[in-house]
Parts: sequence; C-alpha cells; structure tokens
Amino acid sequence: MTSFIKLKKYLYTILFTGLSLYSIAQKTTNSTEQLPFGDMNKWMVRVVDESFIIGGDTKYLYEITQGDTLKDNTPYKPSISPWATSTVMAKVSGVYKASVTVFPEKRGDGYCARLETRMEHVKVLGLINISVLATGTIFFGEVIEPVRDTKNPQGKLNHNISFIKRPKALVFDYKVSPQGEQIKATGFSSIEKIAEQNNAEACLLLQYRWEDAEGNIFAKRVGTAYERYNKEVKKWKNAHRIAINYGDISQESFFQPYMNLIKGANRPHCLNSQGEMVPIQEVGWATAETQPTHIVLRFSSGHGGAYIGAPDAKFWLDNVKLVY
Repeated sequence: MTSFIKLKKYLYTILFTGLSLYSIAQKTTNSTEQLPFGDMNKWMVRVVDESFIIGGDTKYLYEITQGDTLKDNTPYKPSISPWATSTVMAKVSGVYKASVTVFPEKRGDGYCARLETRMEHVKVLGLINISVLATGTIFFGEVIEPVRDTKNPQGKLNHNISFIKRPKALVFDYKVSPQGEQIKATGFSSIEKIAEQNNAEACLLLQYRWEDAEGNIFAKRVGTAYERYNKEVKKWKNAHRIAINYGDISQESFFQPYMNLIKGANRPHCLNSQGEMVPIQEVGWATAETQPTHIVLRFSSGHGGAYIGAPDAKFWLDNVKLVY
C-alpha cells in the first residue's frame, strides 16, 4: 500500500520546463520577424502508452516542431524549435502517465495552437482516485522529461534561451475563452474554489543574467511585455501588439502588480553551467539601455500557477512575431 500512496502523490505533477537558440527569429518583411515555428503550422506527434495499472490508455502528445512521430514513450528534447509545452510525460516508480493540454487546431489553410485547461483524472479501483487541474501553456525552453516527482514544478522547466536583441513589440493573433472563477485541484485534498476570475496571459521578459561562483543565476529585468485577458474574445484578433517597455516600469501608469520582478515559488528556472536546475533570481531593474542576454516567453490559458485555473479555459494563438 505504501508504494501506491507514493504513486498517488506523484502522478499529477505532469503539468509543464536550456537550450540556446541559434537564431531566435526568422526575418520576413520590413521590421517584423516571425519567431521560429511561430506560425504554428508544424507539429510533431508523440505516442505515450500509459501503464496498465492506471488504465493502459494511449495518449497523443503534440510538440511545436517538425520531425517523425516519437514512439515507445520517448522523452522529448527540443533541438530545432525553441518551443516547449505543458503537455508532458511522467514516469514514477516505473509507471507512465501523460497530460495533454496543448493541441494543434485547423485554421484556414494552416494551424494554430489551442491551450486548454483540463482536469486530469487517475483512477484505479480501490487504490487511487485523484483529479488534478492542468493549465495549457506554451513557452520558450524545455521540460525536463520524464517528470519524476511533484517537488518544485517550476524546477522542471528550463527557461534558458539566449537572446541579445531589443525588439519594440510582441505581436500575435489570438482568441480566448477564460471561463469563470478559478479552482485549485492538486489531488492531495478536495477541490478548492478560488474567488478570482481566471485570466489567460501573454508574457515576454528580457533579462540580463549572470552566474556566481556557486552556480546561482541572477538577472536584472531589461524589458517587459505582459498582458492578461479576462474577457471572452470569440473572433480572431489578428496582429495584436504588446509594446515591450525597457528599464524600470514600476512607476509607470500602465504598470500592474503581475508585471513586477518575479519572486518566490513562481520564479523561472534554468540550467546553470554545472548542469543544475536553479531559480533565476531577478534582483532589480536594468537601465533602459542594457542589452539583454536571455528571453522568457510564455502564453497560458490561466494565470494562477500549478494546479490552479478554470476548467475548459482556452487560449488560441497564431503567428507569433517580434517587431523592431
């Protein structure tokens, strides 16, 4: 019975995770650059066979890249694409489980990405019966797969994308269905209602990073583009533009608390030079003239973090670009 309790505690940690990008953007026309695979038209399929003890289902996972189908429960490691997703595979005590929250969806002659908040259920008669909320997210970086435990969810996500440019704006097409108030479903206890409207969000942070002798990673915030969406948008809003503001924005009229320097458990992580996953410690605002060294880019169907969101919330994305 002890092994089953341990299995129950680990199965639902499969929510979300470097990779130095050779060329962060592919130039198109004028001063607009299409991010690699940002047109969302290329996807690779992964086939994960879940373990018999939890039902033995076959799950199809989707990555924003190109390549042959990955089979035999093969972990995914980005190579030609900077994108990672919250669709992940876990392996705990030999038991395989998958969580699927990001999907390709047909749009015109191509595809878009649909990020979806879903309840993941694991039920084994008389042994396990848990429900966990998983939020749909795509981001620049890597999920360290297979996920093996529930400790420190952000520590499974490697945000290690080099970037030295200074764009003016983030541009993308989107639709959104944020649903209503949030819930928290961790699998440890009963589902908890949270009296806060769910928001989809788009976040781009430019950072100047350095590493000390002990392997700690520090950063100053160079640029910020951050929005949340709490209203339904049923029709595509094309070429939506978010300005990237440089330097200390904490006293600006448009500043919102969620744009602040990231502290605590929500800090992004990355691999240091010693191959260890460590938090990126934002210690201040850089001057507006500072050249960045790294980028954090994330889109999500919810803003609450791990295990928190609104079931069936959706965020559709396409044609992600940078403007110079």
